[in-house]
Amino acid sequence: MGDAMKLLFLGTGTSVGIPMIGCHCPVCTSPDKRNVRRRSSLYVSTDEVAFVIDTPPDFRQQMLDFHIERCDAVLFTHAHADHIFGFDDIRRFNTIHQRVLPAYAEAETLTDIRRIFNYIDDKPSHLGLYRALIDFREVSGPFQIGDVKILPVQVEHGVAMTGYVLEHQGKRVGYVPDCHSLSPETVAALKGVDIMILDCLRYRAHPAHLSVEESLAYIDQIQPKQALLIHLCHDIDHATLEATLPSHIRVSYDGLVV
Repeated sequence: MGDAMKLLFLGTGTSVGIPMIGCHCPVCTSPDKRNVRRRSSLYVSTDEVAFVIDTPPDFRQQMLDFHIERCDAVLFTHAHADHIFGFDDIRRFNTIHQRVLPAYAEAETLTDIRRIFNYIDDKPSHLGLYRALIDFREVSGPFQIGDVKILPVQVEHGVAMTGYVLEHQGKRVGYVPDCHSLSPETVAALKGVDIMILDCLRYRAHPAHLSVEESLAYIDQIQPKQALLIHLCHDIDHATLEATLPSHIRVSYDGLVV
């Protein structure tokens, strides 16, 4: 058997990133590098395949900072700006790999992405312009990228939002970076995953995201072996929150490898 699936947290912050523009709060000015958060994204790799989940506005810098030179596919959760606006920079991987790359998303998300990036197709520009070359693939049930099995799960976030269960060599990872609530069916699909990566915006309630209390309550229901909190805003100081958590729950940070 080959190596295990590797997860690299490219970004762990909310839509404005941390530090926020013009903010001088203790977290935005913190010397703790774990409080510097780009917009949320995950890089998944095995011996056979490597792909990203979401391409935030920080995508290019994430690729440079983490020395990533392979990306075989893109998987989208939803079409909010903080999860898709770096998509154009995927074109460098077309050049590196010399092929069209697949991009997977649920139908409504795919429609929005194709509307926003209406110049992106799977055929080169007849004018010779440098554009991403993408084979858009609609997600409507379980599918596979390389040797990673992927199960989409629906979550409430205010727009069409898809979480994913990634499975490789018998290990399962749940990834739900943005959500306000999880249905009993989705909780059941995530039940007992080895790692659960879950939205945890702030301590106060929010109309589109989970609070710390809500996120921990869902983790209790899901009962993963390990949980990692993601999509954090500047209300949350990394060390302060992590000190209050049980040993199987951690606060994610940019550059964390699992």
